[in-house]
Amino acid sequence: MDIPCSGVILAGGRNSRFGGREKAFLSVGGKRLFERIYGVCRPLFDELILVTNNPGAYLRWDLHIVTDLFAVRSSLTGIHAGLFYASNPYIFVVACDTPFLRPEIVSCMLEAIDERFDAIMPETAKGREPLCAAYARRCLPAVERSLEKNLLKIQRVFRPGRIRAVAEARLRREDPELISFFNINTPQDLDAAERMLADVETEERKS
Repeated sequence: MDIPCSGVILAGGRNSRFGGREKAFLSVGGKRLFERIYGVCRPLFDELILVTNNPGAYLRWDLHIVTDLFAVRSSLTGIHAGLFYASNPYIFVVACDTPFLRPEIVSCMLEAIDERFDAIMPETAKGREPLCAAYARRCLPAVERSLEKNLLKIQRVFRPGRIRAVAEARLRREDPELISFFNINTPQDLDAAERMLADVETEERKS
């Protein structure tokens, strides 16, 4: 059974490592990070929400723009805003700094949504990926309580038995190198993304 789900893109963060530049507008391969994520998510979700504290910068795109409701700077704050504004029983959350997110991975996560679980997260050898995951809207009060107590670790909001992990083997069927989970935190990561993109394009030409 397909369970309705809203897409939520997080475009917060201090961007301090990039001289205050909006990270979402950094480019990989001549294309902005936000445009890459938007291009993946727009066809997959009837309701697409952007959480940002700079809403004026995103007015040209077709989505619902919202801002954080808590002053705490954390990813959990963005998840809270997504849950608060969504009209569907689940949201799929993705950070704007993952330039290689594959639509097949998003579809895989949406297929794994199950009403018995509050959170559905990818799990690889490096751990779980809470910013490429689905969350039940019914968890909004629990998220609010965590934020009020300044408990910001996402996975600790949910009881372990209420988290469904999507196994690495399943993820690799859609993304063999798991590049969907590569994110850009530093200028060095941005340089690495350019090299990765060149490698991907070379492989695509060969095939």
